[in-house]
Amino acid sequence: MDLGTHPRSTAALLSRVGDRIRSRNTLVIEEWEDITAWASDHIVSGPQGAATITEGYLDTGVPIAGDGAPLVSEFALMELVAVLGRTPDGGKAYVGRVIECAWRLPNVYEAVVAGRLAPWRAERIADLTRGLSGEAAGFVDRQLWNASGIGWAQLERLVAEAVLRYDPERAEADRQKAADHRHFDIGDVDEHGLVHLDGLLDAADGHDLDQAVGRRAEVLGRLGDDSSLDVRRSKAAAELARQDLALDLLVPDPDTGEVVATVPGRKVVLNVHVTDTSLTGDHPLVNPVGRWDEGRCPVSTAQIREWLRARHTTIIVRPVIDLADHLPVTAYEIPDRHKTRVILRDHICRFPHCTRPATRCDIDHHQPHDRGGPTCPCNLVPLCRRHHRAKTHSAWRYETPMPATYVWTSPSGFRFRVDHRGTHPVHPPDE
Repeated sequence: MDLGTHPRSTAALLSRVGDRIRSRNTLVIEEWEDITAWASDHIVSGPQGAATITEGYLDTGVPIAGDGAPLVSEFALMELVAVLGRTPDGGKAYVGRVIECAWRLPNVYEAVVAGRLAPWRAERIADLTRGLSGEAAGFVDRQLWNASGIGWAQLERLVAEAVLRYDPERAEADRQKAADHRHFDIGDVDEHGLVHLDGLLDAADGHDLDQAVGRRAEVLGRLGDDSSLDVRRSKAAAELARQDLALDLLVPDPDTGEVVATVPGRKVVLNVHVTDTSLTGDHPLVNPVGRWDEGRCPVSTAQIREWLRARHTTIIVRPVIDLADHLPVTAYEIPDRHKTRVILRDHICRFPHCTRPATRCDIDHHQPHDRGGPTCPCNLVPLCRRHHRAKTHSAWRYETPMPATYVWTSPSGFRFRVDHRGTHPVHPPDE
């Protein structure tokens, strides 16, 4: 790496950076023009949601842009998104933003094609206008003939003005329903066993919570906790949760009728996957690690020990599940033990680029049961409802060259390999 031993021209370097940005934008603009042409060729006419027969398959026009933009073929959209190399939801949103600009924001679209407006800025504008009526979107578009100089705050104010001008009833309904957006979420667990909290509370509720956490943090400090105030506040929030756990009642098990009395405290459910060397410590290079399904992340065995050693923790030990078991059944219905094995094996929907968790997917028979396909984990694949429909009712097909590896073929012959490493195009198509 050159650390300055060879003098160079900063102006020349920045000039090259600028040239590459312009070249990249040119490629994106060409992609936008191709997507617009594709949309023109795959419009599904008729009322919103109407199903039509396309090449022998039941197809549905899906609205992916605002009111007045065309409906596009659902199955054709799946193929385009796969070729773009985007996730199903992310790709659908991206194509929708292009269509929003092309059909409902002609001034914005023209500015992109002419190179006056960066495509990513136009995408942000499209996100804000999609929910507007045609008149409101037209008002915003007319104000953005030179959109390259507008700031985000100004743009948001412009959209708010459009709603007030052309849809005052919606503006009032939005104001009244704002409280419905309140939430309190626990994020994913990071590599250190920590989580981020995200919430939107009523102002008075937020004040009460802040006061309660602050008082408890102060008490912890007086009791000898020498952590920083921020750390003590985080501990105080956990203390509030454990006080609530103390209110648990003794409830009989609905299946066995047993009543298990456990002390109030932390309750952790872990599916831990470890090797024999991790358990015995025989291999000096092995770093013992487990995976927490609820957090969908790896955790160290040291972190697991810390969780389980917390006072008043209830521990439930479940038997090991052998994913290599071959246990076919004769019925079409899939037993829970098979579903569990498939979910633990594949983790997510196995359609190209899809990331929907397997726990929220259908379980598909790769070889249909009525054609001799066994109800066995070796013939079962998790597919979300959208892609299960595509496999069943369109020309999308997949093969399983080896366990947990799938090769999909799109209606136009594009092929994608999906396995534990993700999705990769297969080139050439006849490989």
